[in-house]
Amino acid sequence: MRKVAIAGIMAVLAAITVACRQKGGEDFSPVPFPMAEVPVMMTEEHEIFEYLATHYWDNFLENPEGYPCDSALVNGVKKDDVEQAFVNYLSILGRVTFDEAANSLSSLFDGIVAPEKEDTSSNVFETVSELVSKYLYDPNSPARSEDLYLPFVSKMAECSLVPADRREIHAREARLCSLNPLGTKAADFVFSDRYGKSYSLYGIRAPYTLLFFSNPGCHACKDIIDVLSGDPGISAAVKAGKLAVLNIYIDSDLTEWYRYMPVYPDDWYNGYDPNLVIRNDMLYNIRAIPSLYLLDEDKRVILKDAPQETVFAWLANNV
Repeated sequence: MRKVAIAGIMAVLAAITVACRQKGGEDFSPVPFPMAEVPVMMTEEHEIFEYLATHYWDNFLENPEGYPCDSALVNGVKKDDVEQAFVNYLSILGRVTFDEAANSLSSLFDGIVAPEKEDTSSNVFETVSELVSKYLYDPNSPARSEDLYLPFVSKMAECSLVPADRREIHAREARLCSLNPLGTKAADFVFSDRYGKSYSLYGIRAPYTLLFFSNPGCHACKDIIDVLSGDPGISAAVKAGKLAVLNIYIDSDLTEWYRYMPVYPDDWYNGYDPNLVIRNDMLYNIRAIPSLYLLDEDKRVILKDAPQETVFAWLANNV
């Protein structure tokens, strides 16, 4: 489990209060997001965050006062405040184990179903499900995590409250999110370098492999190249054979790729997919370029389509 600064715990505890509730009405004033109340006997870090991961949404979803839901309010709480509460919730999930975080998101889905069944005018289900998709699945989200999105979207795909066409979309998302999950061996594939020589992902021998899906001319890709090649520690790890960088192009137009070759570091594996199997056979869920995967020596997935800042931080601390 990740270590958490004591100051961070105190900040969380300071925010854990139950909001003073007011009845709804024409002159209704929005209420604060009602935080979970941690039992006073809990003092250990892991206990506190495990409890919060499990009970974070309880007071908000219960809504015994019948707070209003409209274009600006969700159970009496301003939508912006609900979104901020969700961001804080993701921070808490980052402090528990993956299984605990996944179970929390699965339970969150069950929790938002109840108010929707009880009152179809409630916007809790719609609001929370949109936030989960926005933060955990949007390819531009710095908090994206297909593995954490999977338990939630799997239930969306089977929920009768979701329109049939949307269920089909969520079912496809669930299938794609299930590719190359954390801790499993990444899908192998063959690639070619600029001379036409063939290699395979599993043929790369190194304690760690950074799988970098990129396109020539992609500004975000160039930024990643500059950071990786300009970092003395990462460059030393590559030269020492501790880290292999596989920079792979998965489209068919090779003209620009060849022209861009001088930009790619010579001590990387720079290749393309000659048979287009990565994209056509959906070996990986590449929803946006660039996309970064970090693999261990056995090609097990450590980080999956991770934000570049997360990858850089992991490499700085471990390689």
